[in-house]
Amino acid sequence: MNSLNPPTSAEAPPGAGRAQQTLKQVFGFDRFLAGQEAVIARLLLGRSVLSIFPTGGGKSLCYQLPALMLDGLTVVISPLIALMKDQLAFLDTRGVPAARLDSSLTREETLAVYDGLNSGRLKLLYISPERLGNERFLRRLERQRIALLAVDEAHCISQWGHNFRPDYLKIARLAKQLRVERVLALTATATPQVVRDIAAGFDVAESDIINTGYYRSNLTLHVTPCAASAKIERLVARLRERPPGPTIVYVTLQRTAEQVAELLHAHGWDAQAYHAGMETDQRNVVQDAFMASDRMIVVATIAFGMGIDKADIRYVYHFNLPKGLESYVQEIGRAGRDGKQAVCEMLASADDVVTLENFTYGDTPTPEAIAGLVGDVLGRGDAFDVSVFDLSAEHDVRDLVVRTLLAYLELEDVLQATSPFYSEYKFQPQRSSQEILGRFDPSRAEFLKSVFAHAVKGRTWFTLDVDRVGRQIGQPRERIVAALGYLEESGDLRVEAAGVRQGYRVRNRPERTAELCDRLNERFALRERQDVARVRHVLDLADDKTCWTRHLLAYFGEDREPCGHCGRCAGQPHEPLAPARWPRPTDAQMAALRALLSERHKALALPRQIARFLCGLTSPATSRAKLRRHPLFGVFAATPFAEVLALAERETGRG
Repeated sequence: MNSLNPPTSAEAPPGAGRAQQTLKQVFGFDRFLAGQEAVIARLLLGRSVLSIFPTGGGKSLCYQLPALMLDGLTVVISPLIALMKDQLAFLDTRGVPAARLDSSLTREETLAVYDGLNSGRLKLLYISPERLGNERFLRRLERQRIALLAVDEAHCISQWGHNFRPDYLKIARLAKQLRVERVLALTATATPQVVRDIAAGFDVAESDIINTGYYRSNLTLHVTPCAASAKIERLVARLRERPPGPTIVYVTLQRTAEQVAELLHAHGWDAQAYHAGMETDQRNVVQDAFMASDRMIVVATIAFGMGIDKADIRYVYHFNLPKGLESYVQEIGRAGRDGKQAVCEMLASADDVVTLENFTYGDTPTPEAIAGLVGDVLGRGDAFDVSVFDLSAEHDVRDLVVRTLLAYLELEDVLQATSPFYSEYKFQPQRSSQEILGRFDPSRAEFLKSVFAHAVKGRTWFTLDVDRVGRQIGQPRERIVAALGYLEESGDLRVEAAGVRQGYRVRNRPERTAELCDRLNERFALRERQDVARVRHVLDLADDKTCWTRHLLAYFGEDREPCGHCGRCAGQPHEPLAPARWPRPTDAQMAALRALLSERHKALALPRQIARFLCGLTSPATSRAKLRRHPLFGVFAATPFAEVLALAERETGRG
């Protein structure tokens, strides 16, 4: 499953010569990087392709260049807004007509994108997976000829991958619905099982899987066993003994990012924290400063680095263990993209395992939540629609877990997703009704007039319940939504949508719902075991007595000789990791817990809810009850979830 060669000369695409010319004239490159030519050649022949390139291996050119040679629009789906912005800035300097659609755009910027789509001027459109839940946008896409659909982070389609995103299952279906001519699936990390899942999801033939391998000869790996209490001292020592250079220090928790950045700053380094809890403007300031610096240190959670195209990062340190080898490969892959030597060092402590595993356990829904949610959706008839937000609040299950459970019901062939839609539209006229209606023939003007007449007027906005209005005036919702979209694009209305709902129909109603719930519980339990195993794979790497690089590559199905340059190959002796340690609950903490349970909060009714709360893991119910402010929230964050769960079961008598 490792193919690097372009199609044979007998089947070489007629545009092969023009591709080389475009590479030079538009993008300014003299030659293709490994794998790029093979991918592009297959796409120009009309094939769908899976591209597995390492981070920084040139995946973006594989859709940017064909986009200029194909008749029609290239749509790029990526969850990384930073990547979109960086690529658009580059494409703008090259005169390539490209744009993005995301929630950060102003109304005027959004209308300009729609104008580019309608005129056919745009060749590349970047969107997030969530944009595919917007029914007005899907209607617009249906009017386009989509020559190429590029799906970044394609490993998210695999339910057995390290970052399963239910929205990616919809992408595979929509590719067929939108009559996409070819698909390019891209990833930097995929085990053999995940490769098979991606290829099956996007109908990629085995001969069209282009895998350039994971080995980066300029990255030197080090793993240093280190007690949690000694990490900052060890990190300071490493920074002092090595020449300065742009550096990322990865941590697990936001508060750790703040603490480590402050300590490094106190030691005289230009160090700043970066995490998802910071304001967007503040994160942008840190990112921009890092991009411009030749020695700055960013102490970050995994929120940093996704889509950041800085070629000269010299060091990547893992202050805490990564959550898996897939994450580790992505994170160290941000170093040395300029081809020069870079160092990646992991300060390995088994104590970090507790925090990482607790996050995994916290995402597993209770059997009661699964049974309640399944009964809820199957009790809505053979065709229904739901709000993920409402289901999350009702059953105390995080949004992403609700989406995953609904995806599992699709994989069980119980449900089939239909089109998403919004339950409510708001509009604000930008012209008088007389001006708007005067541009249409009498029939269309009468239709619009009836829609406007049923809108509820607020202080500055009119509100439409589209389904209700459709029934009242005897018109399908599709016509009303299309009309609002047209008037928005024409500048007649400013339109906002709310209350996104996902439609479903029941394909096969289960005879025994309890058995279905048992299978769903097992799916979540299996995923939990796999995520815990991923953390253990990191420990296995750290404890390997032989070549670390070879061990890492073997995980992804790549067999090669020892690298000769990692720390182990250079002679670093084996030092076993000390076993994890954690504090035991004190008598005072147990007394406080019993007092809290005596208050009988609905959000803490079940042992697993209590365990999540004590481990500092939020849920819709605890957030709604404002229990995050309670002094016991997160008090056992450093204790294994299984022990906290057992404690909760003992205290409630529900073991």
